[in-house]
Amino acid sequence: MKITSPAGIALLAVFVSATAWGQSTFRFSSAVRPGEEPATAAVAETPVPPAEVARPFSSPATSADNGIVSPSDAPPPMPPSPDVRISDLAEDPPSEGDIGIGGYDACNAVGCSCGRCDRGWFSCCPKDPWKLPQPGFLQRHKTVLGGWLQQGITFNANNPADGFNGPVATNDLDGEYQMNQMWLYLHRPADNGGSGFAWGGHIDIMYGTDGRFGINKGLEDRIYGFNNETYGIVIPQFYLELAYNDLSVILGHFAGILDYEAVPGPFNPFYSHSYSYGYTVPQLVTGALADYKLNDNWSVQAGAHRGWMQFEDFNDAWDVMAGVKWKSCDKKTELRYALSSGKQSFPFDDNNRFVSSIVFQHQISEPLRYVAVQNLGVERDPLGDGADAQWYGLNQYLLYTINKCWAANVRVEWMRDDDGMRIGGPGNIEGIRAWDGFGYSGNFYNVTAGLNWRPTGNWLIRPEIRWDWYDGAESWIPGKPALPFGGDRDHQTTFAVDAILTF
Repeated sequence: MKITSPAGIALLAVFVSATAWGQSTFRFSSAVRPGEEPATAAVAETPVPPAEVARPFSSPATSADNGIVSPSDAPPPMPPSPDVRISDLAEDPPSEGDIGIGGYDACNAVGCSCGRCDRGWFSCCPKDPWKLPQPGFLQRHKTVLGGWLQQGITFNANNPADGFNGPVATNDLDGEYQMNQMWLYLHRPADNGGSGFAWGGHIDIMYGTDGRFGINKGLEDRIYGFNNETYGIVIPQFYLELAYNDLSVILGHFAGILDYEAVPGPFNPFYSHSYSYGYTVPQLVTGALADYKLNDNWSVQAGAHRGWMQFEDFNDAWDVMAGVKWKSCDKKTELRYALSSGKQSFPFDDNNRFVSSIVFQHQISEPLRYVAVQNLGVERDPLGDGADAQWYGLNQYLLYTINKCWAANVRVEWMRDDDGMRIGGPGNIEGIRAWDGFGYSGNFYNVTAGLNWRPTGNWLIRPEIRWDWYDGAESWIPGKPALPFGGDRDHQTTFAVDAILTF
């Protein structure tokens, strides 16, 4: 194991000392037309898991600020999962439901008896979590300081020669220690008690290997070195929130509302991410989003943003983002529909991209929760040949709470990339150390099984085993790996574990 960044070593040392006080999407590839040589890669639009493919262009446009192409198409770290936002970590320590351990009343789940230690195969004797000391001036302004450290390692049974786990992200490095997220946040809730006016806001900053997947045009591409470094800085969110009665509006840079998984590590049931989250939705956006609660069961969302992973937009065309949410009276069933649509310019074309996401959740029993995610996307004429690109898939989870300390989770996913326009690694961007595969027209599958173990109120440890396979044609782009796993394989098995310390 190794830490490849001196800065990462220094930050980790500082953090270890500090703990004495008591966690892209990744569409960062450039595309070329069949038969052409790959164009010089550009910087992607940003956030976490690998995958948002920049639209093809003939000759790269150079940023006057840093001399590299600014990607207009890369996803970042952080759409909200279930009903969870970073603000939930701000006010109270993360609960089992927040991080994929159950999602129901885990205190009444099988094998758990609150207030005493449980012994057996999955022993549980949880301790109260601790939080960072809160400075007086933050307390006076109702603002909370907090964060987490996420770190892990992944082993690939194929021993890929390039050292990457193909399109799996953000744990994309084989056999190499990763400090994925050293995350700090400031949060002031816009709490009006259900009526009247209130204001709040939120700021995140993250350093780690996930930084390579969170580069927004006009933001992180101005501070990232593009020297093939492993670690980088991302600013996942900074926004102002205004609340009036049942209406809430956020203004600034924030997480999208599509899909189930999230950029923050603690909000997910697994260390690795789904293809669905990593490649098919806008993870971080810049603009405005309103959320209006119609009644106890229904709420609607609507807003506009600059584009996928764009703090500065190439074409200055606003995208629409909207959604509707329903929750049953007993809170056991939830259904969400959300969409994003707008012209994505990278930077010479001006094509409309539409993507929608359906997320269904149902508490089958006290310990068992089922989640299904269906995403669909269409991009108009990305190659200039009159043909549209399409992608779609189904992603399902079973989340079983054993007790307050343990959960067992399974994810089964199928994703179809009809035209080889979605699955593409950040390594396609010049200066990014990551997998550079792209151009796979076919079906991607993954089955992931893992445990969530919370030995104390602050620690979360998640071992997992994951099987990936691909059914489709070889890459249609000259010079790219023929197949997505190791360049010559259509399948792989990975074993991974991460540990998250919240504070």
